[in-house]
Amino acid sequence: MSRAWQALRALRLRFVGPDKELVGTDQFGNKYYRVPKYESRAGQVIPERRFVEAVNREAYRYQIGDFPAEWEAWIRKKREDPPTIEEILRNENYREEMKQKVKDVSEKDKLLQAKEYEEGLVAEPSHTQVKGHASAPYYGKKEPSQDPTSTANIFQPGAWMPPGSGSSQNK
Repeated sequence: MSRAWQALRALRLRFVGPDKELVGTDQFGNKYYRVPKYESRAGQVIPERRFVEAVNREAYRYQIGDFPAEWEAWIRKKREDPPTIEEILRNENYREEMKQKVKDVSEKDKLLQAKEYEEGLVAEPSHTQVKGHASAPYYGKKEPSQDPTSTANIFQPGAWMPPGSGSSQNK
C-alpha cells in the first residue's frame, strides 16, 4: 500500500500542488505558512510561497504592528529561517529600551536648551508671522519702497532695478 500511496501522492503533487505547511504562530495568533517549491504539471518550476493567515481577516483593517517585523521579513524572504518566540521577545524588549533611551535623551536636550536660552548662550528661535504670499508684487505693503527693509520678523523687498535695465537709461 505504501507504493500506491506514494503514487497517489506524486499524482496529487503533480496536478494540484503541494500542501501548505504551518511554519509558526506569532503572539497575536496569526499563522504563517509556506508552500515549498514544486514542478507544475506543465513542467514549470513554481517557487516557494510564504503567506500569513491573519486573525483579523478583513484586509483593509491591517495596521502597522499587526505582524511582527521578524515575521514580515520572513514572508518577504529577507531571511531564510522563520523567527523564534525568544527572538521576537528579545527584539521587542530592545525596541522598548531604545524608545525609553530616546525619550530620556530628548528630555535632557530640552532642559539643556532651556538652560542655554536663560543664560543667553543661544538665541531663541524667532517666530515669524507671514501674511500674504512672498511672490506677491508688494508683499504686505501697498507700494514698494526704494530700499529693502528687514527686521527679525518681517522682510519687505525693495524696488531696486539692475543698472541698464530700466527705462531711465535710454541710449
